[in-house]
Amino acid sequence: MGADDHRQKAGHAPVGVMFVTVSDTRTQATDENYRYMRERLAELGHDLVSYQIVKDEPVEIGAMLHNVQFSEGIQIIIFSGGTGISPRDTTYDVVSGMLEKTLPGFGEIFRMLSYQEVGAAAILSRATAGVYKQKFVVSIPGSPNAVRLAMEKLIFPEINHFAWELTRK
Repeated sequence: MGADDHRQKAGHAPVGVMFVTVSDTRTQATDENYRYMRERLAELGHDLVSYQIVKDEPVEIGAMLHNVQFSEGIQIIIFSGGTGISPRDTTYDVVSGMLEKTLPGFGEIFRMLSYQEVGAAAILSRATAGVYKQKFVVSIPGSPNAVRLAMEKLIFPEINHFAWELTRK
């Protein structure tokens, strides 16, 4: 069974998404990525079930991911921010350490697409994706251009497929 067969079986049912902004400075009022996600998910018929802002602190990020396993209706968790190499960037370290299954291709393709837009600076991104407690987890940079790139080129085209894969036997 090929990817096209899987996409067809996955259908077009609404997918429940949790969007987490990892930032020491953003608020809901200043979070451009939140506004984009809220509007774009609604346009596509998906549900923004939860939106949170957490400080770039490993304990807070880890607790957020751990606790979401108990949340009903959330199939995909997207962490935005904290994927660089500065001392405060810890999202990748926490998320990648908790993933039960990793999808190395996600980060590889994101960096390839990003390279086409920003050049060699794309290597500074530690974007990643995988599965944690039957939830599809994505960690992407926090810049609005990076969020749009990841969502439009990688996540939205496969969102139903991701959700379906988590539940099939």
